[in-house]
Amino acid sequence: MQELLDRIALADLVALYCRGCDRRDFTLVRSLYHDDAIDDHGAMFRGGPDAFVAWLPTAMAPWELTVHSITNSLFAVDGDMAEGEHHVRAYHRTYGPGRREYIIHGRYLDRYARRDGRWKFSHRSLVFDSGDIVDVDEDRFAMISKDASAGTATGDDPSWMLKRLAARRG
Repeated sequence: MQELLDRIALADLVALYCRGCDRRDFTLVRSLYHDDAIDDHGAMFRGGPDAFVAWLPTAMAPWELTVHSITNSLFAVDGDMAEGEHHVRAYHRTYGPGRREYIIHGRYLDRYARRDGRWKFSHRSLVFDSGDIVDVDEDRFAMISKDASAGTATGDDPSWMLKRLAARRG
């Protein structure tokens, strides 16, 4: 039973990371890492969690919207230590005019530690597998998005209306 609870906590940790990045909630992102953790995004960034969170606003500035989607998650739990591999589709859309979509397919390779009863990242690395860059078809985009609330990277995103969800921390 404990391993199942650990897997649920680890899956929440991974999902909270995606939410933190996509909603630009960098306080949330920071809360998910142990103080001595390392984030390794390859040539873009490698360092500790405070430096990572300081880097994120600049790294995210070119993007009007991002959507990090996790699939094929695997966890290996061993007491208070665990590892995970997660396929990620990271969608990035630039600002207009001439908007473009950068769609990255890769994997997060994680190490986790449970300390004081809480799972957090101790090491996270990004592996690039493939990607696409395409121009936004503005006519198609307008047609398919006209009847739904618009997602944003800011506090205007409709998900912030869900107060319990918005208050979640790692």
